[in-house]
Amino acid sequence: MTFINIPYELEKNDVPTPVLHSIWKVHADNSYEVFQREGFQFPGLFITYDGNGSIRIANQTYELEKNTFFFVESGIPSMYKCVNNDWKFYFIDFSQLNMTRNLKLPIREVISTGKMAEAIQLCERMIDSLIVQPLGHAYASNILLQEIMLLFTREHSVVGLSYHTELNKILIYIHRNLDKQIRIEDLLQLSGWSRTTFFTRFRTLTGLSPTDYLLKLKLASARVALETTSLSLKEIAAKLQFYDEFHFSKLFKKAFGQSPSTYRKLRTMRTENS
Repeated sequence: MTFINIPYELEKNDVPTPVLHSIWKVHADNSYEVFQREGFQFPGLFITYDGNGSIRIANQTYELEKNTFFFVESGIPSMYKCVNNDWKFYFIDFSQLNMTRNLKLPIREVISTGKMAEAIQLCERMIDSLIVQPLGHAYASNILLQEIMLLFTREHSVVGLSYHTELNKILIYIHRNLDKQIRIEDLLQLSGWSRTTFFTRFRTLTGLSPTDYLLKLKLASARVALETTSLSLKEIAAKLQFYDEFHFSKLFKKAFGQSPSTYRKLRTMRTENS
């Protein structure tokens, strides 16, 4: 049996990631008071897992309470201290806030989290790795920093506030059943929404109607089949549930500017000449 495949690619753009500088595990009392007169040298993340602290940045005071996280920028005069004689927190500083901003995590805003146990586990793994320093520990520590950011993102991302997780199962269903006849009515039933709500939310997420999204996937799969298999146009059309090979050819040419047969021929020539 020949399977129809489709590539799942990372978008071709820069994905900036922070580089870890250090992680501190602090248990403070009222004697603990730190002045950063020139501001933090690097951006940082406070993760308060018990007690209370406060930080003053640019004449604004923020209360860092139990089960909260707080991102700070570099270069802004700051002062932070323990409150009520008990403050337990991790402080992680790193190279840049690009990933934080891309994930739409709030900066200079105290955010509550229900994922503190998982965050503590990741921080402790990072500390253990930096103590023992096994081969690859620098890579592992930076990956753990990214996992912490992703943990908080999944819980609190601004994008997540408008994202409907019910769409996950619909998108997965479409991709897993690309070789079957997928009816819009089936997708509507799977979503449990009205037709208007379903179409609106689907387009908001994908930028396409369900019909156009499905067609785009099928044509992408057809292109891979032309490149990697000896299936005839008729066979490809049948496997991907096109009406017939002429309908398939018409849609393919409209999408890619070449007929399927021309695309395959040119692709084969390029491969042979490379």
